[in-house]
Order: sequence, then structure tokens, then C-alpha cells
Amino acid sequence: MNGYLSEFLTLVLVHFLAVVSPGPDLAVTTANSVRYGRKIGTMTAIGIGFGISIHVIYSLIGLSFLHEQSTLFNVIRILGALYLLYLAYLLIRSGKESDKSFSAEAEEITSYSAFLNGFLTNVLNPKAVLFFVAIFTSLISPATPLFLKIGYGLWMCSVNALWFTFVALFFTKPAIRQAFLSKAHYFNRIMGIILALLAFYVGYETFIN
Repeated sequence: MNGYLSEFLTLVLVHFLAVVSPGPDLAVTTANSVRYGRKIGTMTAIGIGFGISIHVIYSLIGLSFLHEQSTLFNVIRILGALYLLYLAYLLIRSGKESDKSFSAEAEEITSYSAFLNGFLTNVLNPKAVLFFVAIFTSLISPATPLFLKIGYGLWMCSVNALWFTFVALFFTKPAIRQAFLSKAHYFNRIMGIILALLAFYVGYETFIN
């Protein structure tokens, strides 16, 4: 049991460092929180948490060969890059709107759309695929009971959802959100550029490697 505890604590540390590092999930949660408010930001975070469950499921059922199937993995990379570019386009385009249009548009997105936004951003992130393959093939022993592996997976889903919920709560504090909203023109463009750069980086890695 001590061995499993050590395994779990190592997993907790490695996973948390990965969660808090900058990436598409953080960019999308921040943008949705500032742009649409706390409820939408929180639903985006929950979507990310559910996205993690997909990575856990394919890892548990033995699809660790995914990263060895170059064609399939490259398809995932390309889909991920295209989705990030789509999000970047929406943000950059909205950056050209006035503050009045920005505020009116904030009421249009649904909770389901926000959930799906977070879910797809996470599921189509090729870095997440590689991370979970690495976690389940190197940090977690093949001898670890299935119920513990499921527990690890539930833990990671929960941590992701809770962390990005915290991000949503932070960026929707009235003073902080208002500061960003007052610069919505610039904020949306900056977040869009960040997502576009991430998309181009994924595309570059796909075709270079």
C-alpha cells in the first residue's frame, strides 16, 4: 500500500504542475470567464474536467499505442490545431467590436456551448494525449489495481475542473473582470493570438516530426 501511496503522490505532483502550466485550457477558460461571466467560465472548466475523462478512459482500456500510430496521432494534432485556430478567429474578430457589442454578445452563449468549448479544447489537445499516455505507461505500474487507476483518473478529472473553476472565479471578480472588459478590444485579440500561436506550434510539430 505504501508503494501505491508513493505512486499516487508522484502522480498528484506531476499532474498538478501540468494543470497549472499555460496552455489552451487556461486561455479558453480565461477568455470565456472575462467575456461571458462566472457561470460560463465555470461551465468551461467543467467541460475541461470531462475532457480529461476521455484521456483517462483510452489510457485505461489500453490505447497507449496511440502515440505510436503516427497517422492517427497526426490527425488528432491537425484537428486540435484547426479547432484552436477557429477559437482564435472568433476572439480576434470579437476584438474589433465595440464595448457595447461585447456586452450584448455576452448573453448569447449557452452553458452547453461553454461546456462543449472546454471539452473539445481539452480532448483535441495533442499535448494532453501525450501526457496521459506517459502517465499511464511510466508513472503508474501495470500491477496497480484497476480500481486505483480509476480513482487516479477521477482525481485528475476533479483537479482539472476545480483548478479551472478557480481560474473562472478569479477572473470574474468584479474589479478584475471590469479591468479586462475595459480593454476588451485588446484582451480578445491577445487571447486570440495566443491560441493561434499554440495552433501554429502544434501544426509545426506535426509536419516537422
